[in-house]
Amino acid sequence: MAKEELIQFEGLVTEILPDARYRVQLDAGHEIVAYTAGKMKKNRIKTLAGDRVTIEMSPYDLEKGRLIFRHKDERPPSSGAPRGAPPRGGQFRRR
Repeated sequence: MAKEELIQFEGLVTEILPDARYRVQLDAGHEIVAYTAGKMKKNRIKTLAGDRVTIEMSPYDLEKGRLIFRHKDERPPSSGAPRGAPPRGGQFRRR
């Protein structure tokens, strides 16, 4: 028996819930609960409230989904260091 195709939606993370779950407002207007996909956990991709995400859902349960992608946005860097700069620290020195 063949698997059913998964449906993908885009939305906005509105709230971070315990146990790596998120409340997501879909572009269609529905609000669902989504959990982080395994590859996102493996690669330690952090998701914050306000991030644009892609959700994968089963056609059988449209109240739950799996967060599979976090879209990059143009946020200014949080620290004063430019992007791509090596971390500052005096622990190791070259001689």
